[in-house]
Amino acid sequence: MAFQQALSGLNSSSKAIDATSHNIANSSTVGFKASTAHFGDVYAASLAGAGASQIGIGVNLAAVQQQFTQGNITSTNNPLDISINGAGFYRMDQNGATTYTRNGQFHLDKNGFIINDQAMQLTGYPAQAGIIVPTTPQPLQISASDLAPQATGLNASSTFNGIKANLNFDSRSTVPASPWVNGGAAGSVGAYTPDPQTYNYSTALSIYDTLGNAHTMTYYFRKTAAAGQWEVYANVDGTTNQNITPGGGPMGTLTFGTTGAITAGNPMNVSVNMLGIMQSLGQPAGNGAQAVQAFPVDFTGTTQFGSAFGTNRLEQDGYAAGHLVGLSVGSDGIIQGRYSNGQTFAQGQIVLANFTNPNGLQALGNNQWSESSSSGAPLVGAPNTSSLGVLSSSTVEESNVDLTAELVNLITQQRNYQANAQSIKTQDQVMQTLVNLR
Repeated sequence: MAFQQALSGLNSSSKAIDATSHNIANSSTVGFKASTAHFGDVYAASLAGAGASQIGIGVNLAAVQQQFTQGNITSTNNPLDISINGAGFYRMDQNGATTYTRNGQFHLDKNGFIINDQAMQLTGYPAQAGIIVPTTPQPLQISASDLAPQATGLNASSTFNGIKANLNFDSRSTVPASPWVNGGAAGSVGAYTPDPQTYNYSTALSIYDTLGNAHTMTYYFRKTAAAGQWEVYANVDGTTNQNITPGGGPMGTLTFGTTGAITAGNPMNVSVNMLGIMQSLGQPAGNGAQAVQAFPVDFTGTTQFGSAFGTNRLEQDGYAAGHLVGLSVGSDGIIQGRYSNGQTFAQGQIVLANFTNPNGLQALGNNQWSESSSSGAPLVGAPNTSSLGVLSSSTVEESNVDLTAELVNLITQQRNYQANAQSIKTQDQVMQTLVNLR
């Protein structure tokens, strides 16, 4: 009779309405993935086998499948709001239990761990001295400690040590007055005293001692009578250039060829007597920094052309101490700490996990899933590697629910429910007719 078929249809339509209503309710839930109800027809088992006249006995709910399609990306003002563009899930830890989510709304707890609204900790690769160390993923913790200072020329992790200067000397410059009294030889009458009449150009930059104190190192460039030669003098904090070795005379001499490129004198290896400088500044005992700092001054790329003097590049590898002022997350998941001294320092790297069958994950609520035998083992790696997506900071992934489509589905399932109810009504009328036969 039609009662059984219609009743199964009512149940199935009710489940479909439940699934659609669940989608609509979560249309604003960050990282939510919409579900679709799948149905299958039902036939009674028959010993006689199938036949052309076989009639089914209704419908059942075969499965409720989530659709792991990409949601829209929306900007926010929180740098720890992070969205995934592509495949993958965040790996969360709660007292050793691992869950997975697409909701990237994170913040810091009082201990510096990156957590979600349920206090689950985001996991990833830790950083050691600013270097990411791929290992077993662990909860990511942001260090609030000050960044230690780095002395000029002593930065072993830098792409260069010391000072890099890229300048252009005007080949049309004239030879200035001699810096030495009575035309004496360089260094024969004591330290060089800067006088605008004795040099052509000057420039300066800050260098740092081992405690992060800034010192101004000033360079003076003097054209000589020899073709293509420029003497380089320097002092630190305005003190005598005898605190620089080689001192007294020029720190070195750059020689340029007929094409304007350096042919000799580069780089210049110098030593700065920090103790002597501090004593000259009225600190006899020094400031506790390393007494002498040695580093190269690299003039690679410096030229002598028939154009005005210019400073194209002037940089060094030291910096002062700094405190954490902000965080940023790259597309590769590396969390960079930004410090008050202008430096950035890697604090860790977020990892993602993907599954061969995401629909096999067990939904736990609160935007969390757990691994199951149906999902397969997690494939863990850094963002933007293998099949894993890329991350975007200060954004969230919206729910992938298409609200218009869900409202249409709701109308459709309502009609299906009404039609199945009509089948029951019709069967009831047939039964009433049979009962009334005499």
